[in-house]
Amino acid sequence: MTLQEITALCDAHHLAVLGGFHPTEDPDLPQGTQTVLLLGPQEPGYWAHLTAQAEWGGPDPVDRWSRRVIGGLACDLRAKALFPFGGPPYHPFYRWALRTGLVWESPVRLLVHADQGLLVSFRGALALKERVAVPSPAARPCDSCAKPCLTTCPVGALKPAGYDIDACHSFLDSAKGADCMNFGCAARRACPVSQSYARLPIHSAYHMRQFHK
Repeated sequence: MTLQEITALCDAHHLAVLGGFHPTEDPDLPQGTQTVLLLGPQEPGYWAHLTAQAEWGGPDPVDRWSRRVIGGLACDLRAKALFPFGGPPYHPFYRWALRTGLVWESPVRLLVHADQGLLVSFRGALALKERVAVPSPAARPCDSCAKPCLTTCPVGALKPAGYDIDACHSFLDSAKGADCMNFGCAARRACPVSQSYARLPIHSAYHMRQFHK
């Protein structure tokens, strides 16, 4: 199976191969893993596709859909499906993402993707027993960016030193927090790469509600 063939299988579910790597002696991966591919939403089309699935309307629809679809892909590929949810313990998706050459730590410590910016998210990973090509590395967009993510948060909750989650939640409780609640985190949206990615505000609003329960 080639990367192009795996990508085509993912395309049918509006999932993108967001990067991959060839591991060596990683205790967090199944024994014998030769290739790891990280999967996430592919827009345009992902949100409309997801909300039309059988899981929508029930509990934890995004996670249950991810388990069904990525689990099915793994079975077809004789691979293992790994997920960023369902813990503790949790799989180290942050560390894995940094190994791809397509995802980096941003100035505000959140992950930033070459094509999806600060709106990147992972629905799962495929741990393959065969070595296949992985997407080629790219240049880190933050290196040539004015870094608006550092100054856009209305309460300065996202900083190089870390994330002030209490300040964020307090702001979201206020009337002024409606913009972030309805359209997604202002700092994430300020990223120039994020602005070129076709993620729908309704998608961001859903995850903001899950975050700010």
